[in-house]
Amino acid sequence: MASHKILVIDDSNVIRNMVRDMLPKGNFDVLEAKDGVQGLDLIRQERPNLIMLDFLLPRLSGWEVFQQIQANHELQAIPLVLMSGRKEEVTEKLQEPFEYFEFVQKPFDQKELIDAIKSAMAKSKRRPAPVATMATAATGTAPAGDIQALNEKIAKMQTEIDSLKKQMGQILAFIKQKLK
Repeated sequence: MASHKILVIDDSNVIRNMVRDMLPKGNFDVLEAKDGVQGLDLIRQERPNLIMLDFLLPRLSGWEVFQQIQANHELQAIPLVLMSGRKEEVTEKLQEPFEYFEFVQKPFDQKELIDAIKSAMAKSKRRPAPVATMATAATGTAPAGDIQALNEKIAKMQTEIDSLKKQMGQILAFIKQKLK
């Protein structure tokens, strides 16, 4: 029986098979998903030991899958390798250096794949445990002070958003006036 579950989320059957073929035989159970929705379902059902995620996917993009993984403290702990044929697509949304996940550019060879997996596993161990989760585990609920502080931040951000919307409206009105 395989000791590690690796989930490969990629719309390309060629990439999914290539990853399967490049991994050492017998050590890995490779799960496959051809789009982001199927990938998220498998992440939640199977709790893989590693996720290999293509950045451009149908139905739910790799970026959206990444965001959902980051929003869940349990899923954040799973080592992650992002894959893309164009690194600039990834760096548009995520700043380098990639602190808690690894990136591998397609096409990659076996050494690059293995190095990316090792690096992703090391990086995931460096991720600090979320403080709110530890407090929640100890008490069974989130501390009221934390919730109140978050609600205050939300209210402040909403005020800023409303102000920016007003400014944008003023700018648009000014531009329309100048174009007449």
